[in-house]
Order: sequence, then C-alpha cells, then structure tokens
Amino acid sequence: MSEPASEGVAVVQYSYIREQLRRGWRVTVICPTHGWLGYSARAAGAEVRWWSATRGPGRSVLAETVELRRILAEVDPDVVHLHSAKAGLTGRLAVRGGRPTVFQPHAWSFLAVEGSVRRASLRWERLAARWTHRLVCVGEAERLAGEEAGIEVPTVVLPNGVDLRRLQLKEQHERLAARAGLGLRDVPTAVCVGRLARQKGQDVLLDAWPSVRERVPDAQLVLVGDGPERSALERRAADLDGVLLVGARTDVPLWLAAADVVVAPSRWEGMALAPLEAMACGRSVVATAVPGIAEAVPAEAGQLVPPGDVAALADAVVYRLEAPVEAGEEGWAGRSHVEDHHDELSSARRVLDVYLAVLREQRGRAARRRPLPAAPGRGPGGSGTGS
Repeated sequence: MSEPASEGVAVVQYSYIREQLRRGWRVTVICPTHGWLGYSARAAGAEVRWWSATRGPGRSVLAETVELRRILAEVDPDVVHLHSAKAGLTGRLAVRGGRPTVFQPHAWSFLAVEGSVRRASLRWERLAARWTHRLVCVGEAERLAGEEAGIEVPTVVLPNGVDLRRLQLKEQHERLAARAGLGLRDVPTAVCVGRLARQKGQDVLLDAWPSVRERVPDAQLVLVGDGPERSALERRAADLDGVLLVGARTDVPLWLAAADVVVAPSRWEGMALAPLEAMACGRSVVATAVPGIAEAVPAEAGQLVPPGDVAALADAVVYRLEAPVEAGEEGWAGRSHVEDHHDELSSARRVLDVYLAVLREQRGRAARRRPLPAAPGRGPGGSGTGS
C-alpha cells in the first residue's frame, strides 16, 4: 500500500512487487490513481485496488481510513506492507495490529516539519509502534533516528536497490550520443533528478549555479522531475543562463548518461535513489552529507558537501565539470559500489524474508494462546474433549 504512487517510493515498491509476482505470490497493490505505480503493477500481473488518498495528512484522513478498512476486508491479505508516511498513518489506523503489519517510512515524516507539527508527528509514530510488527528502514541512519525518537519496534535495515539491468554502465564516449538524442548541447553538463520539492534542494543548486557558470561559462544544468516547487524553480531559472527544466521523464537513464556529474542537493533523505541510479550508470555524484545519502555514496564515487552550503556545492560541481577523467574514475567506483551493495533483486528478496518472519511470529503467538486439548478422560466432565 502506498501514497505516493510515483517517484522513488513507487520505484522501490515496484521492485518488490515484481519479485513477489515472479515467485508466485498473490499481490494486491492499494494506491491512488494519480501516479504510475498502480498501472505498472497491474500490467505486471498484480491486482490493483484504487484508494482515494491525498499525499498529505488532513481532514480527509478519516474517510481515507474508512475506505482502506473496507478494501482490506475485501482483499483479506496475510501481510500488510505500508510505504511512506501517509499510508503508514491511515494503514495503521485501519488495521490497528489486527493483521501482520510492516511499515517502511522512506524518510521519517517528523524530519520534514518543525514545532508543534513535528511534536505531533513524533507522538503518532510512538503510538503507532504498537500496531507495527516490523519496521523496515532503508538505512542505518533512519533506524537510529527512529530509535533516538523513542519509536520502539523490531527493525530491519534494508538499503534501497536499483535495477542494474536497466541502469547500465555508460562509457565516457556515450555522453555525446545521449546528449544528441535528448537535444542537449555537447558541453559540460550537470544533471539533477528528483521531485521538485523543498526536500530535494534544487533551490540551493540554483543558488550555486551562477558561481559554476563564472568558472565554466558554457556549462548546462538539467533538472529532471516535477513537483510542487516547479513554478517557483522555473521563475528562478528564467533569470539564469544554461538551466533547463524538462519535467518528469520515463527515460531517466538517458539523462544520467548525458551528465558529467549528477547532483543531489537534498536537505534530508531516507535513502535517495537518484545518487544510486547515477552510480549505476557510472556517473560521478555530488550530494549533501545528510543521513540517507552519506551512507550510500562512498568517498571514491564523488563528493559530499554540507547541506545548504552554496559555495561548497558550486566548488564540487565545477571540479567535476573541469576534470572529466577524474569524474569518470569516480563513476567507475560508484558502479562497483552499487553492484556490491544496492542491487534491487537482493533488496526485494530480503523483503520476502521479512514477511515470512512476521507471519511465523504471529502464528506462533496465536498457537501459544490456543488452549491445548485435554488428556483423555481428564477434560471437563470426563468427556475427553477440550473446552
């Protein structure tokens, strides 16, 4: 079950769905009609139930929870897997521990807010822990954040993976063909892939871009993605040289292949997919040293800079635009890293182990609660039957 039904959360969930279907599991995906997840899951062979949910919390939560409870009663799943904060909220309210429940936050919601909203989010997560049979964290930093917040749930750390068959290593000379195919100029190119939202920090990258252009005058920056900040970013980009916003794309590997460096200037993350995908394509990565990126991008694959540090971000991007050989070596190191640590097949198989472990635990508890048959001749009234 997921809301959102697109972007990184959906990519991760879809990789799980495909592996479960391949193994013969019955899979039902519950998600909104906006986004591509439900349509792709149905094409892959999963059952899909449409759920009228919005992305954020609000007055609609009660109606969404009632609808979800009805859908779950009809589907009758053995395990419920909730992806991201909204599904985690409504799903646990609907189930309340009545079915084995796995929650995967994909970045804690309380990290995105401050003040009273943050306190309310923390209180909810501590309360909902009683209805969570297993917490799946995409990184050790996410696990520690939950532990420090007092969220006490049995936890598995399961790093995000990427499709290494779709995201193939691209040689240096393949940039020219990729740029030509996309209609880009053959000049030093930085690419940023991600939802256009405050979390992803594209505004910080635009702050850094004038400094980049001063030192690399013909450089171009491409922002791939869509989201609530698109209009504001387009207005800012109109005053900058060499910046393109191309919207949401299904051909992300081609845009990564066109890059000299891929930039991920996020303010916070669970475990961002864009840097992993960039490394899979053999591209150098410049990213912020936030939990969820720092543990996924090794030093030899690029450079991490402090979040919000405009000067450091510009310097790191300029270095890789001016030193393509060194950037290429970082790309090779990144590919080796994701092959060893972030193959989506490994992650998808480990999710199945989580489900089976939760089912064993719940069935074991049910068996222990069940009264044992009485010994012959010793039951109530000497009938030899259990009560």
